[in-house]
Amino acid sequence: MTPFDRPPVGMNLARTSKVVAQAFDAALVEAGGTLPVWLTLLSVKSKELANQRELAGMIGIQGATLTHHLNAMEAQGLLTRRRDPENRRVHQVALTEAGEALFEKLRLAAVAFDRRLRAGIPDDRLAEFAEVLAMLRRNAEPLQSYPGIAPKA
Repeated sequence: MTPFDRPPVGMNLARTSKVVAQAFDAALVEAGGTLPVWLTLLSVKSKELANQRELAGMIGIQGATLTHHLNAMEAQGLLTRRRDPENRRVHQVALTEAGEALFEKLRLAAVAFDRRLRAGIPDDRLAEFAEVLAMLRRNAEPLQSYPGIAPKA
């Protein structure tokens, strides 16, 4: 079978990823949030008083983008920011009561969405799928990541 007998793996993965991401975001919007809000709440919740630099790294966005999200979330009363007494250049971020409540709503939506995605797929197939995804991530890394393999000029 030639590679052209079925869609390329990357194209199929990209299409699937886009559909799943849109459906997940829709589930979060229905629960009263968005993906950036969920990721921010989750990151803050998972690490008490995380600073903004750490949060940006955990979420995978730039500091300026995070600042935009944090400003909006602070204005909505979902979190607070205060200067770190040890380092005045660093802001510590914590969830408010409203932030905790939204976190719980979005957590339930995320769990329900995950259950929806897993429906009808046996655990052994999900484990195999996770292994395949890991292999795809490794295969997509730049060639410099592989010792002894030089990139083509």
